Amino acid sequence: MAEERRLPQQTTPDGGKRKKRDGIGFALYIFYLILLAATVGIVFTKIVYYQVFWEPEQKIAQPLTPKKDIQKLEPVRGNILDCKGRLLAMSFPVYDIRMDCTVRKAEFARMAEKDSAAAAENRWLAKARSLADALAGELGEKSGDEYYTSIRNARANGNKYLLITKQVDLGTMQKIKQMPLFWEGPNRGGIIIEQRNIRKYPYGSLARRTLGFVRDNSGDLGSEDSNKGLERRFDSVLHGIDGKEVRRVSDGGRIRDYDSTYTKPQDGKDLRITIDIDLQDIADKALREQIQDEEDLDEACLVLMDVKSGAIRAMVNLKRDQNNPAHFAEIYNTAIQRRCEPGSVFKTATLLAAVDDGYIKCLDETIPTNHGVVKNAKMRQDVHILDWEREYKTKEISYLDGFKISSNYVLSTIAVQNYADKPQQFVSKLYSFGLGDSFNFDLDGMAPPFIPDPNKRNRNEPGHWSNTTLGAIGFGYSTMETPLQILTFYNGIANKGRLMKPYLVEDIEYRGDVEIRYGRSVLNSSMCKRSSADTVNRALMAVTEEGTAKVLKNAKCKVAGKTGTSFAAVDGSYSNAEGRKIYQGTFVGYFPAESPKYSIVCQVVSKPTKHQYQGGGIPARAVKTVVNYVADTDPGWRQGLEKTSQVPLMKTEHEISEVDGDNLLTTVPDLRGMGLKDLLYVAENSGLHCEYSGSGHVRSQSPAAGTKIKAGSTVKVIMK
Repeated sequence: MAEERRLPQQTTPDGGKRKKRDGIGFALYIFYLILLAATVGIVFTKIVYYQVFWEPEQKIAQPLTPKKDIQKLEPVRGNILDCKGRLLAMSFPVYDIRMDCTVRKAEFARMAEKDSAAAAENRWLAKARSLADALAGELGEKSGDEYYTSIRNARANGNKYLLITKQVDLGTMQKIKQMPLFWEGPNRGGIIIEQRNIRKYPYGSLARRTLGFVRDNSGDLGSEDSNKGLERRFDSVLHGIDGKEVRRVSDGGRIRDYDSTYTKPQDGKDLRITIDIDLQDIADKALREQIQDEEDLDEACLVLMDVKSGAIRAMVNLKRDQNNPAHFAEIYNTAIQRRCEPGSVFKTATLLAAVDDGYIKCLDETIPTNHGVVKNAKMRQDVHILDWEREYKTKEISYLDGFKISSNYVLSTIAVQNYADKPQQFVSKLYSFGLGDSFNFDLDGMAPPFIPDPNKRNRNEPGHWSNTTLGAIGFGYSTMETPLQILTFYNGIANKGRLMKPYLVEDIEYRGDVEIRYGRSVLNSSMCKRSSADTVNRALMAVTEEGTAKVLKNAKCKVAGKTGTSFAAVDGSYSNAEGRKIYQGTFVGYFPAESPKYSIVCQVVSKPTKHQYQGGGIPARAVKTVVNYVADTDPGWRQGLEKTSQVPLMKTEHEISEVDGDNLLTTVPDLRGMGLKDLLYVAENSGLHCEYSGSGHVRSQSPAAGTKIKAGSTVKVIMK
């Protein structure tokens, strides 16, 4: 075997050292990465810790950290407008003036020379003295000495928030800003101006119970019992959306922190309602005129409604004010909250049911008078029938004549003779008339109606049916209805059997654009036959022409309707120990009778009294006043109204007519006939300040229109 040849090993001169260096470098690289990762981890951990978990010591942080708080920014509350766009409720900007009485006090104290510091302080106080005199002359709330004393004491006590005056308008605020000391601004003069919006009701108490009431947009609506108006029901719409900003304390006071989140408030939306403020005004006056001197009356209401749509054009609710017994105020919504036995105004439902079911073919049909005693029903003798028998020497009476004289006997007989063996049919008919069901109304607090159930025969069961129930329902007892529910039924007759739902809100608007439209809706498209409505219309016209509502016979257009007089039960009795009763007098109907446009109900309620209040008295007279006004002013019933006034042209900038020495003169505009918003707009854009009293529209002004006066002067107006 050949001997293997061994080759010598090839090596570089530094090969071993290179491998060793490469191993060390790799190890150092790994070590570097580990240190880098650890450093990053430590830094990241510290950042998270300091950002999330770490809190500085309060002793150190408190004096170094500016105080911050979140300030809610209130939006401007939306307006409520009547059907013609006139403002019924509006948000009005006012200004509270306060004063930081400590301004420059520390600056004066740091002066090197005590005499200079004292002189500077005295100069500041002298300006404060001039400011106090100017405030007394402009505001008249205190004397100059009183204002100066309060400012000087506040400066001595370190008061930075002294109240000077509240709720002044823009013109007054601008004048105060130019007074001595205040004109130097907040840092040198100490003036603090806070703007807020308060709620104004330009027409005063008109429709106040319908509108509701708020002082501002802070969300305080009062108790639910005291405020059931539109302001509460649509608060979420009117209020808008709150904004917010973070404020911090600085040397100049609390200012916005621009490093924090800011949310802009979104102003509330406007509510356009069906009320016509002109009709509301005349309805209010008509009702007050009739009840103001009636010491025994406790409350009253009047509602005017558009027949075709169900839109409520006026809703007056007056109740005697317990704090001022001589005054009636809009403090309780009688029209929707007072549920009581309706009395004779319910007889129309009985008549319509019998006519629509075919039991009465003609209103001239007669029935025996039977001395006013209903057969097969335990009913008291009807004195109206006894009078009829004596006067007309007859033992028969027609349905029409019985309805005209509001005979309980005739209407009870209609119910008992035709529905005694099928009371459920009669009750179902009443439900189809809308007299048994509630409907969703635009105001809270509407009382539900009540009709006894023929299937409830247990005497201990609420709403049970007895042998006398059917006859009692026939002439308006044993049921419970509100004035608005009764009006809704009569409106259905005027609308030829089409039962409309009453409503108050037309639409919701935002910056002039309609966002949500409400409007008319139908409760029952055919509550009765058209011929049945026409037949009953004849009976209702007879009531006002020859019956219990003859006071309306000479109204300026024909009225169809029905009177009702009932008693309110107290503790299960219709009279107290002294024989006094709570009377409820009602008139309900529509006009013009031949082609109805409006339906109307008026109801008065007495305190316990022996004086009778019947539907043909005060309620009918109040209705006549409203009917005559509408007949005189509605363009559809007249050839037209003569021109009585001119609307002045509004200017968009000040018009200065001439100069008198150093004074700029301006011409006083004609403000008569204007509402509050237009009044303020025209006056301020003419360079004038306006003071007003009363509510409604401008009746008189001083100085008179066309007078040349100094720009910035005050015009005083009286509104009614």
